[in-house]
Amino acid sequence: MKFRAASLSIVHLCAPWLWLLVALPGVAASAGEPPLPSSDALRQLRRLEQPRLSPDGRQVLMRVVDSSADGGRGHLFLTEIDAGAARQLTFSPPSDKQGEGSAQWLPDGRSVLFIAHRGERTSLYQLALAGGEARVLAVNVPVVADDARDPLALPPAAPGEGLPAAVELAADVVAFRPSPDGRLIALTARDPETPGEKRQKDARADAAWVDHGLHHVRLYLLEIATGRLLPVPLGGELDVGAFAWSADGHRLVALAEGGNHAADLGPATETWLIEAAEPTHARRLAGMPPTVSSAVWSLDGKRLLFVAQAEQEAPPGYSALYDYELANGVIHAWPDPLDGNPAGAPMALAGGEVLLGVERGLDVSMVRYGAKRGVATTLALPAAVVSEMDSNAMRRGWVFLASSGGQPSALYYAASLGGPLRVLLTPALSPSPLRSVAPQRLQWEHEGRQLQGLLYMPSDRGQQRVPLVLEVHGGPLGAYFDHQDPFADFLVGQGWAVLRVNPRGSAGRGAAFAAANKNDLGGGDYRDLMSAVDRVLASEPIDPARLALVGYSYGGEMAAFVEGSTDRFRAIVSGAPVIDQYSEYGTEDSSWYDRWYFGKPWERSADAWRQSPLSRVVSGHTPFLLLQGEADVTDPLGQSQEMYRALRQSGVPVELVTYPREDHGPLAQAIYAEASTEPWHGHDARRRIVAFIQRAFGTAP
Repeated sequence: MKFRAASLSIVHLCAPWLWLLVALPGVAASAGEPPLPSSDALRQLRRLEQPRLSPDGRQVLMRVVDSSADGGRGHLFLTEIDAGAARQLTFSPPSDKQGEGSAQWLPDGRSVLFIAHRGERTSLYQLALAGGEARVLAVNVPVVADDARDPLALPPAAPGEGLPAAVELAADVVAFRPSPDGRLIALTARDPETPGEKRQKDARADAAWVDHGLHHVRLYLLEIATGRLLPVPLGGELDVGAFAWSADGHRLVALAEGGNHAADLGPATETWLIEAAEPTHARRLAGMPPTVSSAVWSLDGKRLLFVAQAEQEAPPGYSALYDYELANGVIHAWPDPLDGNPAGAPMALAGGEVLLGVERGLDVSMVRYGAKRGVATTLALPAAVVSEMDSNAMRRGWVFLASSGGQPSALYYAASLGGPLRVLLTPALSPSPLRSVAPQRLQWEHEGRQLQGLLYMPSDRGQQRVPLVLEVHGGPLGAYFDHQDPFADFLVGQGWAVLRVNPRGSAGRGAAFAAANKNDLGGGDYRDLMSAVDRVLASEPIDPARLALVGYSYGGEMAAFVEGSTDRFRAIVSGAPVIDQYSEYGTEDSSWYDRWYFGKPWERSADAWRQSPLSRVVSGHTPFLLLQGEADVTDPLGQSQEMYRALRQSGVPVELVTYPREDHGPLAQAIYAEASTEPWHGHDARRRIVAFIQRAFGTAP
């Protein structure tokens, strides 16, 4: 589980003058109207992300990701707010498979920093906007760990053979933030391979001691003028994640998680305070919760604003807003009058106010919290889903991405928060205009709860009843939101209606709703989904004899529950599912999330088996398609293999398709039309989904 497919992780944004997405034979476009998407058209889509407003508020830096057909590499573009189209700033050599990203302005506005993998390392680059090539900012770190020096290391050192006692090596940069005054760059870098380790690897003396790794992601300060790199030792086996500068540039806050899978035993994040003048004397902030996921400074530097696990009974990842008073270590919880779930990191505003993205129902809104905790207002913005809002240090200007179902996505600018909005010119993200379908919002009551969903209907269905595809999101703590979505358009392009539902356990409806499927996976959430199908069958021209289901991660798990629970579907497609809670729990990368739902399987065996789709497989009859990444560490390959064997030996028509090199999230992104570095996997999966369902519906491909 744990992948929030079709939530904010898959929001597709496009140039404002373009219709979005794909067309395949099945639903013809009206005369003069752009078509709905084909699978190959999805391969041609680019993605816009990471807008960054310049220090003077006059320009916007952004990242455009090439289409899957072109390799899925990212490049930096720059647009003037008052004139002209965006121009491309960076270009990748053929050897760079990821492109440029994570760009930030230097405070003087004359150059930008970015990360790119060129040659053997992921390095930090500085690009002057006046022209010229980007230059590498050297990040050479001292070797801090080398188990080849162990007396028992293999191969044994030959007489007189020695390894360097001390050496500095280029490290892979993970993340960075320039200080507000432009003197320093805070950055994290991964410990490089040492000469001794390379010697061991070349000799194939490369046994891996699980959870005893010596390498970590460490924090450094880089002096821009001199190139001097200053280590920031935090102590212990820690991997540094997020970090943020205070407004005056004198201090840093850093979040570091215990290394070697410490989080598998429970939340393990520590919060550290660093003085820029004395980076070697960092101190851990006592009392900060181990679940903190993001932290920023108030503008006056007296508090830390942070997001961490909510105090209510809720799944891991259901968060709330807090602040930490640095003078006395007191933590305050900000009441949630909107009953939503934070999306992203908070932004500090003048006067002690806070701006925060919040998932609420089918929307993702920007909420302005007053200095008096508990007072909150939702900004009036032109779309249902708003993301990646950014401003400069002086809060002079705001930019954000926004989208609504069936409506063009856009990059917006406002001179002041809540002020008049402008749509900025951005690069075209599709080779040709494509049509998108606006969903109908649904709400109904089931078992005492108000449920919500989205229904996408073909526009030229005539008087005939149409087939229906029920989609199930990832999570369980995921959600569908009302944004423009290419995969839904693609399915509608086959002549099918598409139903997306947020059953109990979904995000955006409060803590009690999010926790409502605890120790009940495949129970009440399954009934909620079936109630949604009943709801649209009673009110819409849907053919009850042609129903199919598609889901990924938790959605794939729910697909497997449906297989053994009902015969009302003609075809079921399951991507990267959980099939057996015992074996999945023991082989997944991290188990803390699953543990909240049903406990440790060996202690709660009845609960674990009851919530394993494998326990119901004996009742399955529906044709079943499994799609699985071979490198998946979240829901490993063995889960799909178990389901395939069980159904095959039970005589159920079942197909298993595996994708080399694909991990959990990347395969989902490829299927759901995110730009991917794998040029054909998403296309292959989509065509298999369509062909599989068409065969079940008895229609010609």
